Amino acid sequence: MVTPFSEDGSVDYAVAERLADYLASNGSDGLVVCGTTGESPTLSWQEEYQLFKTVREAVAGRAQVLAGTGSNSTTEAIEATRHAYDLGLDGSLQVVPYYNKPSQEGLYQHFSQIAAAVPDLPIMLYNIPGRTGCALAVDTVARLAEISNIVAIKEASGSLDQASQIRYHTPAEFGIYSGDDSLTLPMLSVGGCGVVSVASHLVGPQLQKMVRAYEAGETRLALEIHLQLLPLFKVLFVATNPVPLKVALAQQGWSVGTVRLPLCMADESVGVAIAEVLQQLSAQGALASRV
Repeated sequence: MVTPFSEDGSVDYAVAERLADYLASNGSDGLVVCGTTGESPTLSWQEEYQLFKTVREAVAGRAQVLAGTGSNSTTEAIEATRHAYDLGLDGSLQVVPYYNKPSQEGLYQHFSQIAAAVPDLPIMLYNIPGRTGCALAVDTVARLAEISNIVAIKEASGSLDQASQIRYHTPAEFGIYSGDDSLTLPMLSVGGCGVVSVASHLVGPQLQKMVRAYEAGETRLALEIHLQLLPLFKVLFVATNPVPLKVALAQQGWSVGTVRLPLCMADESVGVAIAEVLQQLSAQGALASRV
């Protein structure tokens, strides 16, 4: 979920509340708050805690709420995750520590200590080496999957082989979620169970329909939806996420504001490209209803 900002750059909690309600009513079974798309690197912890509360109250049991409480400091991640648990959230997304490049044993110790600090809170690992500069190895995921409250992974390495290996080495109940919209359908075919999505802000019902179609054995329908949405999956990453998404949401009538520095809004050509894709999907009846 994006983090909406007001004109003065402050978090717009009122819009966040409306957006959370909209997403829960349009295909999203759960919401990740203060993840990559939510611009967590430029939010203060106090802003994040308020967002957790705002979103939790907005969806009120209609969707699970996961807190993006990862950090490259284990102590900081533990503190933030405990706070999320105290606020009554349903789970935590824990990104691989960034910049300091720990060893695989260091990664294991990092995640296992967070899990031990909040034993009743489900945890989803988040592997995105393109952003963190450090990859979570399959063997490490398998070790971590043995911990009772580490229940899933958001796999955003872009590798279907990695996803296949994780499926092979982990219990069937361990959830594997695509971290890339364009790989959701392929990852379902190798044992994935869903997606932590960017495009769900715009086509949530269609994404849910695709996943359900695949699970029901209607693979041709799932492929048809995947190919229909593919141009959107691609255009939302022509610049750094969530810049294109905020442009698209604004075009759909959402007052989500701009992005915080050091991110900045894209040039006009990005808006034109996004508008073309949205118009195409609207003509096909694939876009969720406007605000």
